[in-house]
Amino acid sequence: MRFFTQRRHFRDLSEQEILALAISSEEDDARIYRSYAEMLRADFPDTARIFDGMASEEDGHRQRLIELHRKRFGEVIPLIRREHVAGYYARRPVWLVENLGIERIREEAEAMERDAEHFYLTAAKRTSDADTRKLLGDLAAAEAGHQTKAGDLEAQHLTEDARASEERASHRQFVLTWVQPGLAGLMDGSVSTLAPIFATAFATQDTWTTFLVGLAASVGAGISMGFTEAASDDGELSGRGSPWKRGVASGVMTMLGGLGHALPYLIPEFWTATIIAFVVVFIELWAIAWIQNKYMETPFLRATFQVVLGGALVFAAGALIGSG
Repeated sequence: MRFFTQRRHFRDLSEQEILALAISSEEDDARIYRSYAEMLRADFPDTARIFDGMASEEDGHRQRLIELHRKRFGEVIPLIRREHVAGYYARRPVWLVENLGIERIREEAEAMERDAEHFYLTAAKRTSDADTRKLLGDLAAAEAGHQTKAGDLEAQHLTEDARASEERASHRQFVLTWVQPGLAGLMDGSVSTLAPIFATAFATQDTWTTFLVGLAASVGAGISMGFTEAASDDGELSGRGSPWKRGVASGVMTMLGGLGHALPYLIPEFWTATIIAFVVVFIELWAIAWIQNKYMETPFLRATFQVVLGGALVFAAGALIGSG
C-alpha cells in the first residue's frame, strides 16, 4: 500500500517518530486554542480565558514530550507532522470553525481532546520503553481529563451571568451578521422581482420567457445587493461583522427570493406555473414575516401587514402592467 501513497502509515513509525509526531501535534493544538482565544477575546472574554488555559495545558504536554525525547534520542527532533501520516486525525482550519458560532467552537475543542486521547492510547501500545509508555499513557489520561479541566476553567471564568452575557452577544452578532442582511435580501428578492416576473408572465403568457426574465432579475439583484451590502459598512464601527459574510448572506438570499417564484415557469403550462408561483410567493411572504417576528422582534401582525401589503401592491402593479 505504501506504493500508492506518499504518507507514512502509523504502524511504520519508529518510537522517535511517534514522539516527534506527538510534539508537533501538541504545538498545533496549543496554537489552535490560542487562535480561538484571540478570535473570541473581544466579544467573549470569559471563554477566551478558558482557551488560554487549555493552550497552557498543551504547552506543558509538549515540554514533557521534548524532555523525554532529549533523554532518549538527543536534541534533534525529526520533522513529522499530522499531514505526513496516513489516517491520522486532522484539525479543521480555524477560519472555517470561526464561522460556526461559540457553542460549535467549544464542541470542536472537545472533539480535539478525544482525538488526542485516542492517539496517545494507540501510541502507548506501540512502545516498548517503560518511560515512554508511561508518559504516553499519562498524556492519554490528561487528554481524557481535559473535559474536566475545561469544566474547571469554565466554572472559574464562565459564571452564569458571564455565560448569559456571552449568549446574548453571540445571538446579537448572528442577527447583525447573517439574519439582518439575509432578511433584507430575501425581502428585496421576493418583493422587487414580483413586478417584472408577473408583468412578463401576463404580457407574453410564455413560460420560458418569463423564467429567463425571472432568472436574470434574480441573479442581477443578488449580485447588486451582495456588493452593496459588502461595500456599505466594513463592520468595524457598527459591530455588524465581516462585510463579506453580510454580502454573501444578502446576495444569496436575494437571488433565492427571486428564483422561488421564477422556477415554477419551467413548467410549460402557463396557468399551472402561475398558480404554483402564487403559492410560492405566499410562502415567501409568510417566511419573511416569521423571520422578522422571531429574530427582529417585530410584532407578528405588524410584520404580516407590512410584508403582505407590500407584496400585494407590487404583484398588482406587475399584473396590471402586464395585462395592459
